[in-house]
Amino acid sequence: MKIISAEFVKSAVWPAQYPPGTMPEIAFVGRSNVGKSSLMNTLVGRKKLAKTSNTPGRTQLINFFVINESISLVDLPGYGFAKVAQSVKKDWGDMMETYLRERPNLTMVISILDIRRDPNPDDLSLHEWLNHYRIPYVVVLTKTDKLSNNQAIARKRLIEKALGATVHQRALLFSAKTQRGKEELWQILENHLNSLGKQ
Repeated sequence: MKIISAEFVKSAVWPAQYPPGTMPEIAFVGRSNVGKSSLMNTLVGRKKLAKTSNTPGRTQLINFFVINESISLVDLPGYGFAKVAQSVKKDWGDMMETYLRERPNLTMVISILDIRRDPNPDDLSLHEWLNHYRIPYVVVLTKTDKLSNNQAIARKRLIEKALGATVHQRALLFSAKTQRGKEELWQILENHLNSLGKQ
């Protein structure tokens, strides 16, 4: 996809604060520090569209962006950061679940995992939840440049096996540094959006 415009719209916590749901929305979700913002920036060819940080748990709001005035990308708070208070974790969880369950124009979720880390209970719960509510999603494994190609393929198989029945298609290998997987992910998104138009 050729990116003509990419703009931040607003941050929100609860549905009353969301922007109008006038275009298809794709949400990006993953454990804290998996490279979610870097993935989004790489996809749209902007270095600072989504704010990146080395500090896990930095994204605490739902951030809405509009691409080409036709698609909305949504950066959801990272989950599972151990040093965050339980009360804050609950607030984040409630905020994310409300968005995923109630946003009518949400068409797909990009579930992001660090290829070097095994899926944890939070990751598995997210996938079970997405399956339960029949929300289409793609699993993207980030930071593949940290491994050799053979190591990345081996880790991919292990992660797919760990996710088991929760995954309906193969995980996608991605690197913000080398841009590996960028075109393939855009192709998946475009095919999905085109299929919506034909329904």
